[in-house]
Amino acid sequence: MRDLPRQLSVEELAELFEGRTRFVERLAQLEDPLGHARELAAQLSDDEKKEVLDAHPAIGAKTLSSRSASEQGVDQAPELDELNRVYEDRFGFRFVVFVNRRPKSAIVAILRERLARTREQELATALDELVSIAEDRWRHS
Repeated sequence: MRDLPRQLSVEELAELFEGRTRFVERLAQLEDPLGHARELAAQLSDDEKKEVLDAHPAIGAKTLSSRSASEQGVDQAPELDELNRVYEDRFGFRFVVFVNRRPKSAIVAILRERLARTREQELATALDELVSIAEDRWRHS
């Protein structure tokens, strides 16, 4: 596994975070961007938080980046589509979880649990999960 880098290009960060968002643009200007990602994410406006979360593909989506497809695996959990919709309706942004090679059935239980939380709690958790995904992607690339 690789250590976290001291500097990354905007293109490298866009791959790790699934898109070239305002968050990624700001991270690219920092030394040790992954080391500062949680701090910067907490400072984003609500719109910027939504933008970076919505750039990430939904768990179980039909269209995924090759990296997301390999992380999410091929197992099925039919209720994911409905739970993703309920989550987005409730919170206003996409459900993001660090799958960490767990089966989708395990993710269903996590999604159900997180639906009971407040929007503020969920924003913080989703952003933290997003950074964990990016760190893991870097270490395994």
